[in-house]
Amino acid sequence: MADTALLTRTRSPQAPPGRGGLLGGLLRTARPKQWVKNVLVVAAPAAAGELFSRHALVQIALVFVLFTACAASVYLVNDARDAEADRAHPVKRHRPVAAGQVPVPVAYGVGLVLAVVAPTAAVFLCSPFTSALLTAYLGMQFAYCVSLKHVLVVDLAVVTTGFLMRAMIGGLALGIPLSRWFLITTGFGALFMVSAKRYSEAVQMAGKAGATRALLTEYTTGYLRFVWQLAAGVAVLGYCLWALEEGGVPHTSVLPWRQLSMVAFILAVLRYAVFADRGTAGEPEDVVLRDRALALIGLAWAAMYGLAVADW
Repeated sequence: MADTALLTRTRSPQAPPGRGGLLGGLLRTARPKQWVKNVLVVAAPAAAGELFSRHALVQIALVFVLFTACAASVYLVNDARDAEADRAHPVKRHRPVAAGQVPVPVAYGVGLVLAVVAPTAAVFLCSPFTSALLTAYLGMQFAYCVSLKHVLVVDLAVVTTGFLMRAMIGGLALGIPLSRWFLITTGFGALFMVSAKRYSEAVQMAGKAGATRALLTEYTTGYLRFVWQLAAGVAVLGYCLWALEEGGVPHTSVLPWRQLSMVAFILAVLRYAVFADRGTAGEPEDVVLRDRALALIGLAWAAMYGLAVADW
């Protein structure tokens, strides 16, 4: 440990100096790779078939930027708070704040500015409800950074709720009612992916010293497997109930796209479960983008879902 700490202190002064180095470090700390998660803001407008009007596209672009700013705020504050611990970690010590490229006060300052500016801008650019959801997201995530990430089950609920909020905010910005099936399927689908990721981490660290998440030592792999299997089942059930519900609305589609989309949805869940069962389900976006079969199934589902919403 002493050697690691000495190595960390030795490398820290070598961080790129000057304004360019600082801005680059802030951008890296904002985790651009994670921004793909914020594409979920299109979920509610797409589900309601209100995605392609000019007003909808402008609002979706705005909420994407605002949610990305809020997420970046959380990453900056989190890395500033964990800087000392990260310097002792073999991988996290390369993060810009831990490495000294971004000073801790600067990370705190930029993070808190973003946390104030994004919800405030949402009041004027979107709606008060959008601002309220962003504020709730920030409060929940900051609480997670401070203490909730150390509380069993609550940590899973917080991360899952973060995904659900991403899926909800587009609907709130456009005043679209959020159906119970949308909330159930999205919420438990998110819990499926979050718990599958935790399960994979637990499997990979089994028998090894030094967990990247201290809370993983509190969970058993059996429990995490139960959670992702339960969540997958509820998500599939919720989606199937939506697909089979006619709601008294006459349909003129060439084919029953709603019902057919169940096949693609279930196949996607089963394919994702392969990686969960192997203990290789890492970041959800990595799993989806790196597996060609899953990506093709996802495209097929999106096509059938779109045809169902358009009643084509």
